[in-house]
Amino acid sequence: MTVSDLAIVILAAGKGTRMKSSLHKVLHPLGGRPMLHHLMDTLVPMKPSKKVIVVGAGKEQVEASVGNQADIVVQEPQLGTGHAVQVTKAQLSDFNGDVLILYGDVPLISEETMQKMIDIRSDQNAAVVVLGFTPVDAKSYGRLKVSDSGNLDAIIEYKDASSEERAIKLCNSGIMAMNSEHMFTLLDALDNDNAAKEFYLTDVVKLANQKGLNCAVVEAEEQEVMGINSRSELAEAEAEFQNKARQNFMDEGVTLSDPSSVYFSHDTKIGQDVTIGPNVFFGPGVSVADNVTINAFCHIEGATIGEGSSVGPFARLRPAAELGKGVKVGNFVEIKKARIEDGAKVSHLSYIGDARVGKNANIGAGTITCNYDGYFKYHTDIGDGAFIGSNSALVAPVNIGAGAIVGAGSVITSVVDSDALAIGRPKQRALGGWATKFRQTQQTKKDKK
Repeated sequence: MTVSDLAIVILAAGKGTRMKSSLHKVLHPLGGRPMLHHLMDTLVPMKPSKKVIVVGAGKEQVEASVGNQADIVVQEPQLGTGHAVQVTKAQLSDFNGDVLILYGDVPLISEETMQKMIDIRSDQNAAVVVLGFTPVDAKSYGRLKVSDSGNLDAIIEYKDASSEERAIKLCNSGIMAMNSEHMFTLLDALDNDNAAKEFYLTDVVKLANQKGLNCAVVEAEEQEVMGINSRSELAEAEAEFQNKARQNFMDEGVTLSDPSSVYFSHDTKIGQDVTIGPNVFFGPGVSVADNVTINAFCHIEGATIGEGSSVGPFARLRPAAELGKGVKVGNFVEIKKARIEDGAKVSHLSYIGDARVGKNANIGAGTITCNYDGYFKYHTDIGDGAFIGSNSALVAPVNIGAGAIVGAGSVITSVVDSDALAIGRPKQRALGGWATKFRQTQQTKKDKK
């Protein structure tokens, strides 16, 4: 049976030496997700029938990250970009359709641009479509020489270009679309008659033109084809990702009082009429409902925040924190793996972990759930409308009944019935005149020194 329509080849065989990392270059995170997965997720709506990733070193890391989402092929030895595509021949032997050749370290290309490449290839019956861009500074990028009729006549490497050719502003991104009918015929005709003794993918344009086949160009924004080869380039790509995310959220009805200081993850979900203060960080897995206020200096990851709630300033919501509607989480509060139900308040200086806080309950300042004994975690359940006094320690596992009151400074180790008052602290004693005698004694000791 012949597989048809669209196949993807992702080149990721570079050594990534400039990253100076034991982690494979394409697995470095962008917006909290490996850059390779950004690219693969962008491809999902295009429904490719084949995906092949070409790797060199670090095959095991890529395989572990990708799983069964793509075939992994090793390019060894590494003899250039043309050779890298050649090694996919076995995987694409039964394929009939368009092939997109992408780069794992160029993760910001859009679905719209890739689809345009496929459409142009079909509309112009082109054997090869090259993605170009017009950078602010053309530097030493290869130039794309386009005829008056719109055919791509040549890709000219900067070192080989004349002064007239170097004046061309349209540059080569390296990304291509090819038709399977011609792809391996062109690749098999590549030679390595060059100083590096490598097979260059760019040479397929010259070979296609020699055969009288059409070659076309699609132009993308410079930001879409940013290559990431170093930590500084990763930071530039992160800045581009964040700027786009900030603008998208503001366009969708989110207020950012200081946009440049707010950082989003690739999967952050935020409703309308949400206000976010300065210096807020969203890790992966956050969902925020409508009419929420997130005040300055909050760190939120793996959490759900219900409609009309308020968080911070200086609050931390850790994975599996779940806030209902109208919840207040105040300054210097940390919540982890806990459900804070509608209308509940955890206003100051508290740690709530492995717990349920019932509707309209109030957690006083300095309260902590003692959920860990050094070996296992235990659950605390606080009923609806309960009031926990300041500086209380709830030693899990423990249940506080609905409407119960826990006196300030208590250590609670057993069940508190509904509507009961629980006080777990030593009885206060007052020794008259003790403080005066203490000061006199201490002063006398000090004077003798």
